[in-house]
Amino acid sequence: MIAEPGDIVEVEKEGKIYRGMVMPKHAFSGKNIIVLKLENGYNVGIKITKDCSIKIIKKGKKRKKMRKDIRVSKGKPAISIIGTGGTIASYVDYKTGAVHPATTAEELAFAVPEIFEFCNVEAEILFQKLSENISPKDWQKMARRAAHHLNNGKGIVIAHGTDTMAYSATALAFMLRNLNAPVVFTGSQRSSDRPSSDAFLNLLSSAKVALSDLGEVVVVMHGSISSEACFIHRATKVRKMHSSRRDAFVSINAEPIGVVRGDVKFYGNYRRKSEGKVKIKDSLNENVSLLYYYPGMKKEDFEEIVNGSDGVVIAGTGLGHVKDEIISSIKKLTRQGVPVVMTTQCLWGRVNLNVYATGRKLLKAGVIEGEDMLPEVAWIKLMWVLANEKNIEEAMKKNIAGEISERRTIGNAMHKGFNFV
Repeated sequence: MIAEPGDIVEVEKEGKIYRGMVMPKHAFSGKNIIVLKLENGYNVGIKITKDCSIKIIKKGKKRKKMRKDIRVSKGKPAISIIGTGGTIASYVDYKTGAVHPATTAEELAFAVPEIFEFCNVEAEILFQKLSENISPKDWQKMARRAAHHLNNGKGIVIAHGTDTMAYSATALAFMLRNLNAPVVFTGSQRSSDRPSSDAFLNLLSSAKVALSDLGEVVVVMHGSISSEACFIHRATKVRKMHSSRRDAFVSINAEPIGVVRGDVKFYGNYRRKSEGKVKIKDSLNENVSLLYYYPGMKKEDFEEIVNGSDGVVIAGTGLGHVKDEIISSIKKLTRQGVPVVMTTQCLWGRVNLNVYATGRKLLKAGVIEGEDMLPEVAWIKLMWVLANEKNIEEAMKKNIAGEISERRTIGNAMHKGFNFV
């Protein structure tokens, strides 16, 4: 008899016995690997070899797709949850303990059933993609569906993989104008079957923010390694700064605009929702290069990377520098009408091309200062500006979606501000 997901089995290998529940295979499962959920809640992968024996202790019940109706309660406000994939867009089968990707709106909505205690939920699966596979065309799909739900009077939670969540959130911050309700991106660093999962608190907190008077696109994620609270980050100021920690998301050159610790609390500087319909400006010019300057970069390599681009964003050193040899190549681009925007790979702080001789040469070559925008934010903004604005330099210097901060000292903005939690 072959062991199937949900079965309780004992696997004996090299004198050791592993007892647990068989977990479903996924895209990364090896053919000869069986994954068991142990009694302590953690998963273990075991390579099945000739010297292994598998004994089925108890057969599990076969999983059926959830068809439970999403209940609607009179008098409760409503939100929409849009699934795009990622670790958070999964459903825990409480009978087997197995974690499955949400394939129906019902499964997505019931990922955290506690949400129904304070609001009604409309849910849909837009697509299921690992976040590294999400493209600018997917940003446009998200923006259009978001506008649909917003104009039907609902705040939105978008469940997204964490690796590129800040990119998608930034794109929607530029594409959606006159927001009449919040657009909240959230994800999870650890899957729902793990005792240390952040999925529950992140999604629950995001739902509460989606019901607020906010009129911005934000990212809501854990504010510390514990499960005390979630920070509300402005989309154009947030970055994933750790590969695995639950508090991986940090506001750069800014502080979080709010916190969720039971209730939602905003600090002074946030945009409130507007009246009227949301407008979409989702055109993008994807032919924009983003490159990271490094010492010794050859002029020929720089020119090959940017060749044929309609716009270029450079993450320069310090205040925004590249070596002299490359400045002549930049000048050729700007003379051809190709905008070149300089940001800093330092991340904290802002570009200032008036301090050193190299910076002044770059200004004369026609470079646009990227102020304190993150390199990826400037890249997305330039794609959007090229497709929607006539005066490129003026638009890049204008604060459109909170991407440019007023000049200030860095101070504790370099830190995560755990005093907020």
